[in-house]
Amino acid sequence: MECNLAVSLMHDYLDDDLPKDQQLALKTHLLTCPDCRLQFKELERTDMLMFSLNHHAPTAPLELTHRIMSALPQEKRQQPWLRWIRRHPAITAAAVFLVVMFISSVSFWDQDTQLVVKGSDLDQVVIEGDTVIVPEGKTIAGNLTVENGKTQIYGEVNGDLTVIDGSLYQASTAHISGRVKKVDQALDWIWYKITNAFSDVAYR
Repeated sequence: MECNLAVSLMHDYLDDDLPKDQQLALKTHLLTCPDCRLQFKELERTDMLMFSLNHHAPTAPLELTHRIMSALPQEKRQQPWLRWIRRHPAITAAAVFLVVMFISSVSFWDQDTQLVVKGSDLDQVVIEGDTVIVPEGKTIAGNLTVENGKTQIYGEVNGDLTVIDGSLYQASTAHISGRVKKVDQALDWIWYKITNAFSDVAYR
C-alpha cells in the first residue's frame, strides 16, 4: 500500500467506516511505515480531542474550534492526469514506448545516410556512387528497395520498387510490375520500418 492511499484511509478508519480488508491492509502498512504511523497517531490524538470538545465542552468558542480544524492534516489531492495514469498503466506504457520509438527513429532518420540496396537478383544491378541502376535489358525477379540513393530504372522489376529518402527516374524502356513507393518523410519512414520489422518476424 502506498503512503498517499494509507493517509486517505486513516480518516475512515477513525470513523469506523473502513471495511475489514482495508483495515487489515492499513494496519499492516502502519507496522512497516514509521512516517504514516506518526501521522496516524497525530490524527488519533486530534480525533480524541475533537470528541472531547463535542461531548464535554459544547460551548467552546468558535475561534478555538477553527484553530483545531486548521491544525488537522489536509488530505493530499492527486492530479487528475496522475489518477488516469494509475488507472490505465498498459495504455500509458504503450504511449511512452511509442514516443521513445518515435524520437529514436527520427534521430536515426537524420543520421542514416548510407546507401542500402535490398532485393533479389542484385547482380543485375549496377551501383555507381550513390546511384543504383537497373540497365536496359536486365530484369530483377522480385522486390527492390533502395535507401539513401538515386534510383534509375531502364530495365524491368518484376515486383515492388521502394525508394527511401532518394530520387527515382524511370526511363521509357522501364517496366515495373508491382507497386512503386517513395518514402521521403520521417513518419512514413518510421511506419515502413515498423511494418517491415513485423513482416520479418512473421516470415521467420
